[in-house]
Amino acid sequence: MVDCKWHEFASPEALAENLSATVAEKLAAAVKERGRAAIAVSGGRTPALFFDHLSRRDIPWDKVTVTLVDERFVPADSPRSNARLVAQHLLQNKAARAAFVGLYHEAESIAEAAEKAAGVLAEIPAPLDVVVLGMGNDRHTASFFPDATTIETLLKLAEGPDVLPVSSESAGEPRLTLSMNRIAGARFLALHIEGDDKRKTLEEALAMQPGPDAPISAVLAGAKHPARIFWAPASQT
Repeated sequence: MVDCKWHEFASPEALAENLSATVAEKLAAAVKERGRAAIAVSGGRTPALFFDHLSRRDIPWDKVTVTLVDERFVPADSPRSNARLVAQHLLQNKAARAAFVGLYHEAESIAEAAEKAAGVLAEIPAPLDVVVLGMGNDRHTASFFPDATTIETLLKLAEGPDVLPVSSESAGEPRLTLSMNRIAGARFLALHIEGDDKRKTLEEALAMQPGPDAPISAVLAGAKHPARIFWAPASQT
């Protein structure tokens, strides 16, 4: 049984307001206790509104480092770049003062890029204060795709590099992802999903054996602290 707590909201706007307040509180507390805070966020269409709300929260952003849960092996100016999404929606307003550490690095191979990213990420102390995940309808989270060639290795809670390369036919481009250790070890782990289809997918995943067929279930089951699920129906606009 996966230990997690559901938070349900009437709309994406209400969810974004609550999740941004919760995350801001966690980051501010981390700065107060340890002098700095670090958060890893996800890409895709879902988090843009949450990012917009979070960017306006009044916390000591100059002491916050923002990184990514995963990234496509594309330059930061690509429309498919998660770094670009974060720059446009999160690193704005008050959050413009935050430091950003991306995962993409120019390299001849995805393996070399992952090695470069891992070297940079190693400078961010573990554990991360906040990780906000998303989920696809194939039950993937981060870049832990069920058809990834190394999915069994990706889902292991084992010591190793902070960033790993991912090859998956369903993912399209090669990917870079934070390790299971970095994600599951977060002080605060949230899953942000919207829509009845995503809710059904998650409920089905949680009923499955955690593993390659249900990566999201494996991550939530491996979380050091019980994960919190933030759900709202899809926007009607």
